[in-house]
Amino acid sequence: MPLVWTVDSHIWDGGCGYDYVIDKESAQVPPPPVEQDAGVWAATQGAVPGRQTMVQISVQGKSSTAVVLEALQVRIVNRGAPVTGNAYAMGQGCGGGLAPRDFSVNLDINRPIPHARAVQFPYRVSAEDPEVLLVTATTETYDCKWYLELDWSSQGRTGTVRIDDHGRPFRTSSIKGLSHYWYGTNGHGVRQWVPTDS
Repeated sequence: MPLVWTVDSHIWDGGCGYDYVIDKESAQVPPPPVEQDAGVWAATQGAVPGRQTMVQISVQGKSSTAVVLEALQVRIVNRGAPVTGNAYAMGQGCGGGLAPRDFSVNLDINRPIPHARAVQFPYRVSAEDPEVLLVTATTETYDCKWYLELDWSSQGRTGTVRIDDHGRPFRTSSIKGLSHYWYGTNGHGVRQWVPTDS
């Protein structure tokens, strides 16, 4: 295969906007992490991305020969009832960075398709010219397990790469109807998880 890729499925919108569903009471949940520690924090809490999962894929060729990224597909593994628990907002300050190629996916429809928000496929990558693809997948209805397939071509060869969460599907669960918390200051000046409507 003439390309390499890395994936991060704990990207926060603008560096700050993200919810996790955790089946614990707020007193049992530690303070939110910084974004770069989100994967470890989420794993230790049994957290599932709530309503939206942002997946950042960095792709580049292995040599100076161009590889054309032809298309990106979404494959649904299964849809079930949303995860139970509470929704915890990670909004703890925002950051910036490289402007990625931006795609949105509605996981609630029968045939979800990544819609490019700017330039359409195809893209060219090489060792000197990488691309960053950002896929924002949302569900208002399900607990959804899913992965991506990236079609490529180079020098008369074609292939498809499965992009998932280190061998497991990505996961996104609805937060509709759940209690929603953010990390703030209670009425006594103590930092803790507080209901978003307070």
